[in-house]
Amino acid sequence: MLPNQRTGSCTAVAGKRAIPRLKERKDQETRYRQRYLDLMVNHQVRHIFRTRSRVISFIRRFLDERNFLEVETPMMNLISGGASAKPFVTHHNELNMDLYMRIAPELYLKQLVVGGLDRVYEIGKKFRNEGIDLTHNPEFTTCEFYMAYADYNDLMELTETILSSMVMELTGSTRIKYHANGTDNPPIEIDFTPPYRRINMMQELKSIAGLDIPLDLSSDEANKYLAATCEKYGIKCSPPQTTARLLDKITGHFLEATCVNPTFIINHPEIMSPLAKWHRTQSGLTERFELFINKHEVCNAYTELNDPLVQRQRFEEQLRSRQSGDDEAMALDEAFCTALEYGLPPTGGWGMGIDRIAMLLTDS
Repeated sequence: MLPNQRTGSCTAVAGKRAIPRLKERKDQETRYRQRYLDLMVNHQVRHIFRTRSRVISFIRRFLDERNFLEVETPMMNLISGGASAKPFVTHHNELNMDLYMRIAPELYLKQLVVGGLDRVYEIGKKFRNEGIDLTHNPEFTTCEFYMAYADYNDLMELTETILSSMVMELTGSTRIKYHANGTDNPPIEIDFTPPYRRINMMQELKSIAGLDIPLDLSSDEANKYLAATCEKYGIKCSPPQTTARLLDKITGHFLEATCVNPTFIINHPEIMSPLAKWHRTQSGLTERFELFINKHEVCNAYTELNDPLVQRQRFEEQLRSRQSGDDEAMALDEAFCTALEYGLPPTGGWGMGIDRIAMLLTDS
């Protein structure tokens, strides 16, 4: 029997291992590979676990109170759809076929709205076979919801309510201190008090960066202009340098870097948003927004495209990109197009990364 240092009681043990020393407690390799040791000696880590759980509980309660229905959709699919990303592939032995781990539940959730479930949401895992760094992980958790008879304007207001209420409940204020690089520099104050700033993407790229991007984004001229802009400003864009990828990188360089307090970047071009509905007044754009906090994307939402003919055309454009070497482009989903032919009501769709919110609220 050995004394338990945390409870003061005695417990039987199979072996004898010492509690990690101070140096070992801070060693990143040990902390991440043996998470139980990290939890044992670093109380802040337990706080992170608890806060993340409270974030999920808050979102679930918030949506339940507004008559959303929580559902679960398949994790393995015949095709990869619902977002532009490179999927993981697995093999189903009994059926002897390859399946894709889902990159988003979006297409399944919208089919539920077609079926008459006007408000649905899912909290669960996504898998994207891409890079890994301090803010990207191949396996991550999100909440997605779909709300019939709502558009992206409604969802911006709802986003402000969700986040300001959540931060107030979890921290006691709508302002938090955050500094991901440690304590050498003064912390950043992030204010979640609504309303949040809104940036019109294409207008701001012209006014802030002085860019004169050709109006026809599907043209070779536009692609060459954006590629030259990336080269001029040292913006890295890995192949294939499609117009959508180039524009995304340029937006990150000029606009996202200004978004410390919660900021909506709105009205993305159609070429970047194959599942979003066209803008009702601005040709070539969509009714879409991304919310950025501390320069990182936290939410993505839009008025859903519900015209089956236009959706099929968008999928075909994505397929051509895929055939040209863009392994992040979407596949053509015939089952989803068929569902749209039965009628998707005007709908707003919304997704938020759980892990990034937890990072913000725990300064981790």
